[in-house]
Amino acid sequence: MTEPLIIIVIGLVTIAAATVVGPRLGIAAPLLLVAIGVAASFLPTFGSVEIDPEWILAGILPPLLYSTAVSMPSMNFRREFGAISGLSVLLVIASALVLGLFFMLVLPDLGFAWGVAIGAIVSPTDAVATSIIKQTSVSKRVVAMLDGESLLNDATALVILRTAIVATAASFSFWGALGQFAYSVVIAVVLGAVIGWLNLAVRSRITDPTANTVISFAVPFAAAVPAELLEASGLVAAVVAGLVTGFRAPRELSPQHRLSDGQNWRTVELVLEGAVFLTMGLQIKAIVTNVENDHGGVGTAVLIAAGALLLTILVRAAYIAPLLRILQARSRHGQNMRERLQGMQEKFNSSDDKREAFAEVSRGRKVSDRRLDRIAVRVTRGLADIDYFLREPLGWREGTAVVWAGMRGAVTVAAAQTLPEDTPQRSVLVLIAFAVATMSLLVQGGTIGPLLRSITPSPGPDAPDETEAAERTRLNELLRAVTGDVPSPTASSDTPRPQQFAEQRDYRLAVLAAQRSALLDARDDGTFDAEVLARMLANLDADEIAITMRTETRG
Repeated sequence: MTEPLIIIVIGLVTIAAATVVGPRLGIAAPLLLVAIGVAASFLPTFGSVEIDPEWILAGILPPLLYSTAVSMPSMNFRREFGAISGLSVLLVIASALVLGLFFMLVLPDLGFAWGVAIGAIVSPTDAVATSIIKQTSVSKRVVAMLDGESLLNDATALVILRTAIVATAASFSFWGALGQFAYSVVIAVVLGAVIGWLNLAVRSRITDPTANTVISFAVPFAAAVPAELLEASGLVAAVVAGLVTGFRAPRELSPQHRLSDGQNWRTVELVLEGAVFLTMGLQIKAIVTNVENDHGGVGTAVLIAAGALLLTILVRAAYIAPLLRILQARSRHGQNMRERLQGMQEKFNSSDDKREAFAEVSRGRKVSDRRLDRIAVRVTRGLADIDYFLREPLGWREGTAVVWAGMRGAVTVAAAQTLPEDTPQRSVLVLIAFAVATMSLLVQGGTIGPLLRSITPSPGPDAPDETEAAERTRLNELLRAVTGDVPSPTASSDTPRPQQFAEQRDYRLAVLAAQRSALLDARDDGTFDAEVLARMLANLDADEIAITMRTETRG
């Protein structure tokens, strides 16, 4: 019992040390942890470490993806959903098929179905690995696309993996595979949405922040486990539950609960991410030993892995290039529509009767009041989306970042180890998957920072500050306008001091509630920068917590 505890303590200390020391050495902490794990695998204590892949796929990935989904700006996810869905589904399928042909040609007697299986394993980018990109000065749109892709593409890859394994033992049906994929996604989305809604419904009624956070730790598993039992995607269910929670939590949960959630989930993320990279490194010796025992050498497997990694990058580049042109065309179309939408918005805002204004711009067509309100919201969001796309254009630099940041990670290694024992050349395939993930992290992860710095023009020293200051000014104007709508306290100088204090407290809390509601409405419309708005919301939460604490102290 003592030895496992010592290993756990060493692991936690190593993760913390790598997080602190890595940036000072100019090395991303995940890369440092992989290197430490590889070195430790040659020590007698760790040489025989075997990690059950289900611990990563079912035990670590659901909470990590859930946490990422909770913190992801929902409006940016919606705006980039077209690109995200293509990267998560079409690109993974294309990569798996191309790699299937490659592996069939370079590995004798493997067959196309098994080639597609290993192709599916190495095709998806890793949600944990892409955390490296967030440490660079990359475009917010690139971050949103990579985050969204890594949230969803694991599910596509695992469905392809299952389908390919089945195809090796039975006749393959394209429509059957398509139906299974659709079933897996639809059931997962429904379950995830229900669990996300139940999560908020239950936790909004619990006053203890600690108990509230403990319940939140169960949410990703409450979504993923039933989905897997129904043969759907547990990862998609966990992601959807996280998206629903992240979107609705500011309206449903108190600031104390959300602050507790944020602090504790950041700790969980750090530990789980660190554990993922450490275990990657720790498994190297056992994997290499298996290949040497079964096939007499690892050189060929490593060369094949290098070729597979190069092929994934080329396929990714071939997909990203036309995707960028489509996104750029959409931006140009939006720019052409901008003037018309602005005219509609001005008529809605300046007219006392929105119905008349709509009839004027729609050539007399009549709609219901409810429909009219939805149209007004769509116009506002459409303009906000156009401004966002024009403010954050996608060019060849951003395309390069999306291509080079598509790193593989521990999911690839874990998925490879789920291959059936009777898989042809199984130990070689596992080593290939491990080598692809490791080389991807070292080559792409180790060079992404210098690459982005070399191709990104240096902004003026005041450019980011000026943009943020302008957003803060607009937000402050909104908050001041909302504050004026809240009735002021009625207490006079003759009113007892406790009553004056109570009225001032209630007034301040009412102002904060009105301001938060206005900011959340603006968030839903997408009319402000997501990061600046999130900081404003955090400031309101801090003010409310301070008022609550002062009230409890006085009480």
